[in-house]
Amino acid sequence: MGSEQLYDGYSATQLFGQGVSYTYDDVIMHPGHICFGAHEVDLTSNVTKNIKLRVPIVSSPMDTVTEAEMAVAMATVGGMGFIHYNCTIAEQAAMVAKVKAHSPGFVVNVACMTPDTPVSALDALKSTKNFSSVCVTDTGALGGKLLGIVTSRDIDFVSDRSTPLEELMTREVVTAPAGTSAKAAQEVLRANKKGRLPIVNAAGELVALATRAAFVGERFLPPQGAPSLDGQGRLRCGAATGTREGDKERIAALVAAGVDAVILDSSQGDSTYQLQMLAYIKQQHPALDVVCGNVVTGAQARRLIEAGADGLRVGMGSGSICTTQEVCAVGRGQATAVYQVSRVANQLGVPIIADGGIQNSGHICKALALGASAVMCGSMFAGTTEAPGDYFYINGQRVKKYRGMGSLDAMAKGSEARYLSDTQNLKIAQGVSGTVKDKGSVRKTVPYLAQAVRQGFQDLGVQDVPQARKALAGGSMRMECRTGAAQAEGGVHDLLTYEKTPW
Repeated sequence: MGSEQLYDGYSATQLFGQGVSYTYDDVIMHPGHICFGAHEVDLTSNVTKNIKLRVPIVSSPMDTVTEAEMAVAMATVGGMGFIHYNCTIAEQAAMVAKVKAHSPGFVVNVACMTPDTPVSALDALKSTKNFSSVCVTDTGALGGKLLGIVTSRDIDFVSDRSTPLEELMTREVVTAPAGTSAKAAQEVLRANKKGRLPIVNAAGELVALATRAAFVGERFLPPQGAPSLDGQGRLRCGAATGTREGDKERIAALVAAGVDAVILDSSQGDSTYQLQMLAYIKQQHPALDVVCGNVVTGAQARRLIEAGADGLRVGMGSGSICTTQEVCAVGRGQATAVYQVSRVANQLGVPIIADGGIQNSGHICKALALGASAVMCGSMFAGTTEAPGDYFYINGQRVKKYRGMGSLDAMAKGSEARYLSDTQNLKIAQGVSGTVKDKGSVRKTVPYLAQAVRQGFQDLGVQDVPQARKALAGGSMRMECRTGAAQAEGGVHDLLTYEKTPW
């Protein structure tokens, strides 16, 4: 029996060579032969030439998705976070430094206030952040001298909410010295039957905080696996930057803070500006990995790779809050973009990150199967506990704000440089602002996503990313395009009511 009869469906070369732009949902993969368990699937892959991740999922550098808390959580579960740059240089560098200094098991964002802060401020903090206690320091920030702790028990029966915290705080506080491990901190909390354990240095300054609630919450999370660590044992952290002259100072500050990789953040990365900035970074900071993009064609990819890019970000107009294709008439269906860019990038040994259009684990599986080395998620992680911003309610639904970096809201804060429009008087939006529902913690979401992708790889008959790439290039990975009716059939249908619980 000839191969024409043995293999039905199409190879990627055949499917994506017809002049049609496909999204993830348009494409369906054919199953392969299973000869291994899902637990034997290894998703380890490179996000740049020199950075390998156990879980090839990274969070997007958007100001409603990734700041320090998200970056810590992503690295903790084996992925990586890229911190946005819609902020000052000092603020972004401080976020990177916080991630690099963080010890897993401790609180990322410690709530601190000054002694003269009124109780009403703690009330506001509880309603927006759900914090029920606060550390009182002389500076009102982490690093200040610890003076006491205020919990809900201290303020529950206080009628005058303008009362300063110094009149109510507990001054005799059980503490632990700097360098205390998470395991040791947990034992101190257990032995002393306390809810919070401030970690202080020799000068009495607050440097970290452990809480009983955090340790108890760990028991309800899926296994986290090995974290993403650099050569010094610190959590991995990336950051975004632009291509303007002032961004050279930003890059120097990020390098000083210990950043592992930077993304040159642009909706259209095939530009003279990006080539010039890439050349500058390679000359001034040769050890720093640089991810260029965004691109959607092989020609764009080759130009940036030949200039020295350590990774590429693929996608243009495919994000849920992005309107680039509608407004500017440029872009590409994400499945087609990933495959066509990967054909060039994989031959040249440069990893690509599929950025945009990821809505479920099946999309991650397809992106990796079509040649991506990692995927970048924005909307999927917006609304999570670790995402920036405060929760609020709309029609009884707990939500957080989510906006595209090309939205007028984001551009008003400075992100217009990403769209090469910061010198223009007329601002044209290439994104929207909206809300997304509360999704819980990424420390729960990412492990389940990774396990679902492992099961997808098992069904494809490939045990790791290199094997998937070999099957893709050799044509043994078969696929087809789905009609609208086939897509409907592939989802939940013909039910009057149902509850879709992914895990």
